[in-house]
Amino acid sequence: KNKGSDMADAAAPDGRKAGMWVTVWGVLLIVAGAAAILVPAPAALAFVLLLAWLLVFAGVVEVVYAFHQRGEDGFGWKIVSALATLVLGILMLLFPGAGIATLALMIGGFLIATGASNVMLALRLKPKAGWGWVLLDGVLAIVVAILIASRWPQDSIGFVGILVGISLISGGMWRIVLGRALRSGAVPMPAKQG
Repeated sequence: KNKGSDMADAAAPDGRKAGMWVTVWGVLLIVAGAAAILVPAPAALAFVLLLAWLLVFAGVVEVVYAFHQRGEDGFGWKIVSALATLVLGILMLLFPGAGIATLALMIGGFLIATGASNVMLALRLKPKAGWGWVLLDGVLAIVVAILIASRWPQDSIGFVGILVGISLISGGMWRIVLGRALRSGAVPMPAKQG
């Protein structure tokens, strides 16, 4: 028996154990995602509050960094950027409903821009194979953006909560696939150093 197969045999239990935990994490994410879709308001609120705290933390770090760099060019712009990030985070903490509505509007704007560019790309690709799928993707993005705009801001909480749920379910699904691959040995575990 060679040294390589000994190492593979030793790594197999680690891979199965890691695969089990990755799969469990994936299942938990799917359950959390389903809950977010069923009850979107708490999911939207939790997401916006998390984002707000991240902005506050980033703003504080940027302020400290700016003061450490105060002798260099651009200090004024660094401090303005840092304070803007900090103030945005604080405002989102104080007014989470407005933060959710703003986030929904930004997502709608992103979807309309993406949809329009995909429609233009599809028309340039026509009649090549697959151009219809690009067109469909673009049209669907525009339709979703119009739905967001038509029901904004009153349905913003539900929309953001459902998006959080879909994202959690998607993340859970790929973790389950990865966990299965780790347990079967299809994905090798990194070798331990030592």
